[in-house]
Amino acid sequence: MKEIAKTYNPKEFEDRIYAFWMEKGYFTPKIDPEKQPFTIVIPPPNITGQLHMGHALDNTLQDILIRWKRMQGYAALWIPGSDHASIATEIKVLDTIREETGLTKEEIGREEFLKRAWAWKDKYENRILSQLKKLGSSCDWIRTRFTMDEVCSRAVREVFVSLYEKGLIYRGDRIINWCPDCNTALSDAEVEHKEQKGHLWYIKYPIKGEDGYVVIATTRPETMLGDVAVAVNPDDKRYKDVVGKTLILPLVGREIPVIADSYVDPSFGTGAVKVTPAHDPNDFEMGTRHNLPFINIMNENAIINENGGKYKGLDRYEAREKIVEDLKNLGLLLKVEDHVHNVGHCYRCDTVVEPLLSKQWFVKMEPLAKPALEVVKEGKIKFVPERFEKIYTNWLENIKDWCISRQLWWGHRIPAWYCDDCGHITVSRKDPQKCEACGSIHIHQDEDVLDTWFSSALWPFSTMGWPEETEDLRYFYPTDVLVTGYDIIFFWVARMIFMSLEFMKEVPFKHVLIHGLVRDAQGRKMSKSLGNGIDPLEVIEKYGADTLRFTLVIGNAPGNDMRFSQDKVELSRNFANKLWNASRYVLLNLTDNDTNLYTEGLTIADKWILTRYNNIVKEVTENLEKFELGIAATKLYDFVWSKFCDWYIELSKPVLYSDNLEAKKVTKSVLRYVLDNTLRLLHPFMPFITEEIWQNLPHEGESIMIAEWPKYKEELDFTEEAKNAEIIMEAIRTIRNLRAEANVSPSKKAKVIVAVENENYVKVFEVGTNYIMKLAGASEVVIETDKSKIPHKALSGAIEGGLVVLPLEDLIDLEEEIKRLNEERQKVISEIERAQGLLNNENFVKKAPEKVVNAEREKLEKYTAMLKNIEERLKLLKS
Repeated sequence: MKEIAKTYNPKEFEDRIYAFWMEKGYFTPKIDPEKQPFTIVIPPPNITGQLHMGHALDNTLQDILIRWKRMQGYAALWIPGSDHASIATEIKVLDTIREETGLTKEEIGREEFLKRAWAWKDKYENRILSQLKKLGSSCDWIRTRFTMDEVCSRAVREVFVSLYEKGLIYRGDRIINWCPDCNTALSDAEVEHKEQKGHLWYIKYPIKGEDGYVVIATTRPETMLGDVAVAVNPDDKRYKDVVGKTLILPLVGREIPVIADSYVDPSFGTGAVKVTPAHDPNDFEMGTRHNLPFINIMNENAIINENGGKYKGLDRYEAREKIVEDLKNLGLLLKVEDHVHNVGHCYRCDTVVEPLLSKQWFVKMEPLAKPALEVVKEGKIKFVPERFEKIYTNWLENIKDWCISRQLWWGHRIPAWYCDDCGHITVSRKDPQKCEACGSIHIHQDEDVLDTWFSSALWPFSTMGWPEETEDLRYFYPTDVLVTGYDIIFFWVARMIFMSLEFMKEVPFKHVLIHGLVRDAQGRKMSKSLGNGIDPLEVIEKYGADTLRFTLVIGNAPGNDMRFSQDKVELSRNFANKLWNASRYVLLNLTDNDTNLYTEGLTIADKWILTRYNNIVKEVTENLEKFELGIAATKLYDFVWSKFCDWYIELSKPVLYSDNLEAKKVTKSVLRYVLDNTLRLLHPFMPFITEEIWQNLPHEGESIMIAEWPKYKEELDFTEEAKNAEIIMEAIRTIRNLRAEANVSPSKKAKVIVAVENENYVKVFEVGTNYIMKLAGASEVVIETDKSKIPHKALSGAIEGGLVVLPLEDLIDLEEEIKRLNEERQKVISEIERAQGLLNNENFVKKAPEKVVNAEREKLEKYTAMLKNIEERLKLLKS
């Protein structure tokens, strides 16, 4: 038989095995009408960095599912790819350009910028995809997609034009979220709201022609430069006589009306609010309802523009300080209160977002959101865990039109052309040569690109060649499960659902498996600022990919954050070592290539392990079907470590070291069968070590990766014998504990009496006698039904069906043991008296550090318990 290396060293085989899988083409499924497809599309990693622990977790979970389904006989396809990540990549490329040339984006020009961006893409896409391979990801690399490749770009343009033709995409002036640092619009989903301490400024707005004034409260006094009205609630009696009057806007002198609008909350501030339609989404709606003018007072860098009068050229926060100071000097600042409120920040650069009136492209969301809500409510798409449906539902129920244009160069350029002569907008699937309205050739394309999530929303079908009716699309769509983090449910998951329903007329996937974040051992989010990030590639280099994968999945529950610690890594590494050493034992005892399981002449131990193995097949399969991957891993860990390694291998030795050739053949077949199939169950979790061991076992087939997934077999369920085997194992465990308590040398054999309650247990222990002799250090085993014959001077332990009894004279020299215990008793009494003396001393208790006093109390407690045990042992020995 083959023999694996003495020590487990993943560096020796992981790369070799991955190359073998690639060479054999196992990752590329063929379209087979006889097979059922199972498809996963990868959440495409951004081309801005490298593999981090979040990627490692996400892709490990996906690989477990895809390997499992492949072994179950499905045509399992896992489509890989990467995302162009407009804002993030553009920032990285611009930083590089500035460092290398000192030039700005505008100075280098669009063509040269895009050339550099594509070079960046090639470099970092290759890096992150190669890192996924190091993790063991069994993606079909032949079908690798990029969100800006030719196939995906065709899909993006088709969707944009189609939605435009249906009236679901439009261009208009609306309030959008603007990042002054990234200089681009953001969708609502790209704004992170954080609680922030600020102020509420109370400002007097004089009433024209009167001595009175209306006081408004605002958190952003700088925007008053763009005020066009003051609004009150129509039911607010305080302002009944003011509605319709004209106010003089402080610092500006513009006349503005007092209007009534039910949007105004009478309980906030003074109940009167300033209306700035160009700088607040709610004010925008009020301005539209009341036909008010829209005055934009800021440019793209959040600098006050020409509409800001004397404040022109000031940064928004500089303008705020100056405006507050001027109001105070004019006596128009009534008071300032501390105020905590939620402030929107750019999800990329963390700059405070500015609501701005801007001409942008939008998607009408209401018609798309409705069917996307229905498919989840009807159960056509199920979230795991179910609680994440609420995040999805809440977002879609309160959705606003989606701003899809971004003021960037890296991305899908908007397929809209403007006529310089007649102003007509031509939206086209192909680049037009002239205006479709007037025929002019003086046309230019929109400078903006589409939101990254626009192309990502098409990922489940664009990756398969849509809008072409490809074979892949017909066979592999819809996909089966999406594995992703809870942080992009509305960014990505919801958008894929409504786009797929609109263009494929069916759901993109049946299940959404949500996982949490990978945190450090203290539960903190991994970040550069904390310096607590762990590079998964360093873990792979030191411990191997299987150890990393098992660490990430064991005990991990869907939707919950997990803690990554060195202790967990060591636990997984030790598990791999245990499996390796157990496999070496099996391989050393196999002498031929026999792959049969012989069930005639099975020992009780054989029947026990086959039953427990059979149960684990059923349980792990059920866990995987319910996406309980962490529970499945934990059960496999327990089965391999405790049942197979710690018990069955030990129980097999009496047979393997005997002269009974027939019995040896049967037990060897059980060892090989259980190890082979346990490796199959473990393969999705730990693909490399299982392949390396399996290749050295007698087996049928080329690779464990395409070996059949184990099935539960009723004929291997020996429930009664398995229960009896566990009674024997309990007896062995109890005897070992009793011997340890009595400090009996492992080499010393001693008589064991099994006192049983009835004849049924006599039969159990008659079968188990040989195991007790070999594994519990017994010189002989006596099964006794007459309790009067049990010696008085003995150690005993309760087990199912009776007691195990160890006569003391067989274990120890009674006189010597009594002498030893008396000496030990005196030492313990001395320690008790010393501790009591200290604790009874008031000076010690008052003056000594609390830590020292507590340590003495613990010692006293420990020695008192020791004295009690010693005296009980002496009483037994002297009786």
